[in-house]
Amino acid sequence: MAIELRILRIKEVATKLAIGKSTIYDWINPKSPRYDPSFPKPIKLGGNSIGWVSTMIDEWVTNKYLEQHAESLDDVLQQSA
Repeated sequence: MAIELRILRIKEVATKLAIGKSTIYDWINPKSPRYDPSFPKPIKLGGNSIGWVSTMIDEWVTNKYLEQHAESLDDVLQQSA
């Protein structure tokens, strides 16, 4: 069975993450003070068009959540041990 990959354009990524397009541009620009090397790199679709694989955005969100809640999860795991 083939995995269906969905490409999200910047407007869709911005909507999905509830942020502005300019924030995404900052996150992918190494010269920006808001650069985030962990944010998925866009893929070129042709000409000046770029997009992101939807599963990569989902994984990034999951990783951000886990990073922010790691201490809470560790506490729960230690209490149940």
